This record gives sequence, structure tokens and C-alpha cells, in this order.
Amino acid sequence: MIKAVLFDLDNTLMDFMLMKRKSCEAAVNAMIAAGLKMKKKKILEILFELYDRYGIEYNRIFQQLLKKLIRRVDYRILAEGIVAYRKAQIAYVKAYPKTVQTLLRLKKTGIKIGIVSDAPSVNAWIRLVEMGIHDFFDVVITLQDTGETKPSPLPFRTALQKLKVKPEETMFVGEWVEKDIKGAKALGMKTAFAKYGAVIIAGKGGKTKPYRPKTSGADYDIKDISEVAEIVKRENK
Repeated sequence: MIKAVLFDLDNTLMDFMLMKRKSCEAAVNAMIAAGLKMKKKKILEILFELYDRYGIEYNRIFQQLLKKLIRRVDYRILAEGIVAYRKAQIAYVKAYPKTVQTLLRLKKTGIKIGIVSDAPSVNAWIRLVEMGIHDFFDVVITLQDTGETKPSPLPFRTALQKLKVKPEETMFVGEWVEKDIKGAKALGMKTAFAKYGAVIIAGKGGKTKPYRPKTSGADYDIKDISEVAEIVKRENK
């Protein structure tokens, strides 16, 4: 019987890569308008190369970008970029369609729900609050809570312990096979591969394409988040 559902956050509950790309484009446009003399396409290529090096959540990425491009931090250009990024981020941090309805449906049936994310704590919580879904979750486990990232068993186990459920009583929903699906299955959880959010960076400048593994290894492959509630209903008959 399923007593709890754990979700990954980025690209499972929201389109993280769309938000990141649009926010970066807005930042680059603003920096060019503020005097950065280089083609937008080239700046974006260098920006995402830096993200590859420092991590997609690195919060001083525009300082590194300016050092790379003009060998110093021009604080006016930096400020223009940061403000434009934040404004675009708010516009694009939105839950996938049917996410709220699905969370409500799970809650109404007494299912505990939580998040296990590799995102830094403040970033994860900001996104949850911006989406207006933070109050749905009984537990939110982020990088700072354990110091380890998936597929390490520690983040999963921490969530299970806080929810007071067993692995076999839990389903994990995520879009990254190597981290989400394999990590959860290794502990004995049911798993659902979120095909709708599975993308990879496939080109310069943060361009993405669908990630379609030959097999996910999950118990379920889902095309829409609303399928989660239906799966739980079937499992609990």
C-alpha cells in the first residue's frame, strides 16, 4: 500500500530548464543594453559553459561571466543582469499544469507528500513559495539537509524517516533516471519516471531536447503529473 509520494522538484513539479533559459536570455539582453559589447548568442554560449563548470545553481555566475568577457566586474552591468534575471525568473517559475490538482487529490486521500531535491535549500524554497505550493508538503529535503545528492540513499532515507514510512510504502516521482529512479529503486520504493519533464542540454546556449532513455527502469512511465494520483489509487485498491 502506498502511504507517501515523494517528488523531485525541478523538471518534475516545474519546468526548471525553461525558467533558467528564459531568465538567462533576459539577463543577457539587459547586460547588452547596459553596455556589454558582444553578440547575445555568444554570451549565452559562454554563460552555459560556466554553468557546466560551476553548477547550474551557482549564484555568482554573472560575476564569473563578466570576468571572462571583460576581465572585471562592471557593477552596473552586473546589476542590470541580476535584476532582469530575477524578474524573468518570477514570471517563469510556475508549476506544471495539473500539479496543484494532483497534490490536492493526494492530500484528500491521506497520502503524505514530500520533496527530495538536489537544489540548495534557499533556491528550492523560493521556487516552492513562488509557485504557491509550499504548504502542500509534509517534508522537503534539499542539499543542505544531508550534504549529499541523489542517488545517494541518504536524502531518500532522511525523507522516509521524517515521514515515518517504509520504502515499500512510498513512491518516488522524478525525471532523472540515474539519480531519481535508480536511487529510489535501490531502497525499494515504487518509482514513476516523469517523461514530461525529462530534458537534457543538447546545444550551446542552454538549448534542450527531450531525454528519452531506451528504458527508464521505473515501475511507471508517466506523461502527465496527474497520472500519479491514478497510480496511487490503483496501488491501494
